[in-house]
Amino acid sequence: MDPVATVTLRAALALLLTLAATHKLRDMESFRAAVAGYRLVPAFLVGPAAVALAGGELLAAALLIASPGRPAAGPLAAAALFLLYGGAIAVNLARGRRDIDCGCGGPGARRPISGWLVARSAALAVLALAAAVPVASPPRSLVWIDALTIAGAVATLGVAYASVDRLLANLPAVARTRGRIA
Repeated sequence: MDPVATVTLRAALALLLTLAATHKLRDMESFRAAVAGYRLVPAFLVGPAAVALAGGELLAAALLIASPGRPAAGPLAAAALFLLYGGAIAVNLARGRRDIDCGCGGPGARRPISGWLVARSAALAVLALAAAVPVASPPRSLVWIDALTIAGAVATLGVAYASVDRLLANLPAVARTRGRIA
């Protein structure tokens, strides 16, 4: 894989994970409530699990950016988190518990779980694993135009992700509106 693609994927995923951890840490009480809502850990472990998840996101983000000695550590940590989140959502969907908060919408943004969130988690895990693909050997040096390409691509991916995320968040409201019109 070209180093521009690898650096772009790593930077975009690191940005996503850092923002996700930041919103969890800003309102840890709401995130603890979301973790409790999944009913996957005993009540006495909800607080530590919430802290561990936010910390895991920050650690994965740091490893994505600064892990030259272990290039696969960051992508594998990120993929593991995305698969964990998708699995937790899938388990609760299978239980018929569709109205619990996913914990992914940020402070004050309650969002019920859905199949779309499982698909999003799976897609993010695939992208994280793609970031673990070794750079072509011998690696080419990055030049100034590559830095511009990476910055533009990360910004574009960030805007695209935020747009799709907002569309997914609004699907229930759109479905309710269509039900009233039809």
